[in-house]
Amino acid sequence: MGRYDHGVAKHTAHGDQRTDPGRHANLSALLRRVHAAPRSRSELTRLSGLNRSTVAALVADLVDRGLVVEEGPAGGGLVGRPSPVVRPSDRVVAIAVHPEIDAVRVAAVLLGGRVLRRVRVEADRPSADAVVGIAAEALRAMLTELPAGAVVTGAGVAVPGLVRVADGFVRLAPHLGWHSVPLAALLEEALGVPVGAANDASLGASAEWVFGAGRGARDLLYVNGGASGIGGGIIAGGVPLLGARGHAGEVGHVTVSADGAKDSAGLAGTLEAAVSRAALTEVLGVELPDDDTLEDALLGARSDRVTREVNRQIDALAVALGGVVNVLGSERVVLGGFVGALAAVAGTRLRREFEQHLLAPLVGEVELRRAELGADLLLIGAASIPLERVLREVPALG
Repeated sequence: MGRYDHGVAKHTAHGDQRTDPGRHANLSALLRRVHAAPRSRSELTRLSGLNRSTVAALVADLVDRGLVVEEGPAGGGLVGRPSPVVRPSDRVVAIAVHPEIDAVRVAAVLLGGRVLRRVRVEADRPSADAVVGIAAEALRAMLTELPAGAVVTGAGVAVPGLVRVADGFVRLAPHLGWHSVPLAALLEEALGVPVGAANDASLGASAEWVFGAGRGARDLLYVNGGASGIGGGIIAGGVPLLGARGHAGEVGHVTVSADGAKDSAGLAGTLEAAVSRAALTEVLGVELPDDDTLEDALLGARSDRVTREVNRQIDALAVALGGVVNVLGSERVVLGGFVGALAAVAGTRLRREFEQHLLAPLVGEVELRRAELGADLLLIGAASIPLERVLREVPALG
């Protein structure tokens, strides 16, 4: 049975005072590499630039702290003694919360971005209080199903709106009808662990950058289409770009035409106003529960009306992507949610129109990819908030 350890939250906030700064930095760096993907000790030695004995000592320390485990040697046919594989332990648990306009999803996520348990509770435009109640009930149920010795180190919330990252204060979540909500503070009181919150698409960008289609890119633009509209996230120079108040990446509110309908924030002619899941389901004439079903329906559609709507949305998306990439100089664009489904249906048109709006030196240089993490993307992203504290502080779980 897992345990709800309030002490670890206090410990992670202060770090391990017994470790000198240099050693602590090396422990954190190795843990980050193992979090991104299991590594053999020999790989860690090569990637870190440290010698073998130092890496062995650091790994042993991480094992003692309960953060990683070593498994049988990965032979791989290499000459010489096989090297043990280091992977994240199953003891560090982060709680992920994702409120949407039709449901609240809650998950337990382990180091390595592994979703252990997830629940979805239907709710029509849930209030902040409803989200807190659903999350608290879900956590109580999950505690009985956690691995032996597991420790809940914190919670993260992926919010479809503008969030002040410093304290998890939701300034505006228009689709949910939220204004000036101290969401992180409310959840922290209810759950009894540290809680952080951020924009959902920004968190999705970080998740895809570490575990998905953004791996290896230093300059990445992520665009997600969901039930609450279109959001985005930016990785610039190998660092998540949040902006002065955590609002960077609001690609959905980029203007794509001089006039047109208003989006959820009241702005006219934006990408979010022009490109919408609701418009696609309307021309298809069906209610669609998920992006995979939407994609299948679009691929199977033979109606000229559907084709015209897809092309219209693709063209608007290309205008926005071209303008943002010209500003950022992104090397890769990752498309998630229903925007990814659109790209799957009309990828050739998207590439052509996108390059029509790029500066000449960028043509042919920018990759367009679909997100890889699927329905768990924003849960993994939300969990990255408390997991980042673990990666930074490298606590001893006891």
